[in-house]
Order: sequence, then C-alpha cells, then structure tokens
Amino acid sequence: MTQDIEMNVTDHLSELRKRVIWTLVFFIAFFIAGFLYVEQIQAFFIKDLPFELNMTSPGEIIWIIFTIASLVAIIGTLPILSLQLWLFIKPALTPKERRVSLSYIPAIFLLFLGGLTFGYVVFVQLILPFLLSLNNGMFNEIYTVERYFRFLFRVTIPFAVLFEIPIIIMFLTSLGIVNPVFLVKVRKYAYFILIIIGTIISPPDFILQLVVAVPLIILYEVSIILSKVVYRKKLENHRAFMETDDENDTSV
Repeated sequence: MTQDIEMNVTDHLSELRKRVIWTLVFFIAFFIAGFLYVEQIQAFFIKDLPFELNMTSPGEIIWIIFTIASLVAIIGTLPILSLQLWLFIKPALTPKERRVSLSYIPAIFLLFLGGLTFGYVVFVQLILPFLLSLNNGMFNEIYTVERYFRFLFRVTIPFAVLFEIPIIIMFLTSLGIVNPVFLVKVRKYAYFILIIIGTIISPPDFILQLVVAVPLIILYEVSIILSKVVYRKKLENHRAFMETDDENDTSV
C-alpha cells in the first residue's frame, strides 16, 4: 500500500515537472520573440506621446528591453500555463467538468488582454493628459524612459489582473468556497476595496478615480451574476445526483 502511494506521488511529481518544463519552454520562446520585436513594441507605446523620452543611464535601455520582453512572455504564456494546469488536473475531473474548465482558458487570456487594453486607454486618454495639464508651463519637463514605462505598467498591469475577477469568482463558486449569497452580503466591502484600488491606480482627481472605479464595480456585479449561474448548475447537478441515488436505493 505504501509503495503504491509512493509511486502515485512520484507519477504526480513527474507529470507536474513535465507541465512546468513545457510552460518554461513557451515562456522562453515568447521572451525571445519580445526581445526581437522590442523596438516595434516600444515604438507603439510612445508613438503618440506629446514629449520626448530621455535616458539618464545606460542601464535604462537594458531595463526597458527586458521588461517589455518579459511582459510579452507573460501575456503569451498565460494561455499555455492555464492549459498545462488543466492537463495536470484533467484526470481528476469528470467529462463535464473537463469541458467547463477548458472553456475558462480562452476567457482568462481574453480578460487579461482586455484589462491591459482598458488600462492603456485610460492611461493615454485620461491619466497622462491630466498629469501633464497640472504643470501648465511652470517647470521644464524631462521624462525618462524608465520612469515613464514604470508608471505605464503600474496602471495597466493591475487592470489586467483585476479583469480576472469574474473567472476567479466562477472557479471559487464551483469549488464551493464562495456563493452568490456571500458575494451579495460583502458587496459594500468589495466596493470599498475596489474604490481604494481605483484611487491608488489613478491620480488624485475625483472624475478620474470614478472612471477607474466604475468598471471595477461593474466587473464585481458581473462576477455575482456568473456566480449565480455556476451555483445554480451546481445545485441542479447535486439534486440530480441525490435523486438518482434515491432511485437506486429504492430499487435495491
């Protein structure tokens, strides 16, 4: 018995190692792709800037190259990582659970991209013009590459992560960790936290903070709706299982 358990653990560790290796291979491949196209990507991010970017040290160019290449690698590897995790847990799932969980993978990728896009639009169209307008010719402006991209990623990446809230809520609901009743009960606390996050991401302007916070609140409401759908299906499956079990007991 002990030997069987040890073999089972060894098989799981071997499978996990294989999934990690595949993920690392794709991460490196996407990193190389980002490294090769870093000039085009960097040009896209600065093409509409109303100012020039400067460097204060040679290390800044190395930092921006590796940062952009890493971001490309993370975005490209995200669906691969999700697929490898699904393949790892696939043997423990029922056929129906496999179909449902597999549909999460494109949703995770698309929501991440949607969050990045939304964060970038908010940054370029609202946050950056607002901050530039505060100077109004009072001081000479010198913008460095590193500080600009640090600020850009500080705004956009949190949006990409927060846009995953609906998928996370659906997954937690399917595991029975949360349910729609709980989500509705803590709604006001969730709003408060999301408003704080919006305040941290955006400049100290009420309108901009509202523009940032409202989509996050909408995401939470969408998460509640999706949680209700998952929870309802979970109850229906449980009811059908109990009825089948009762029928089997009666026939016996």
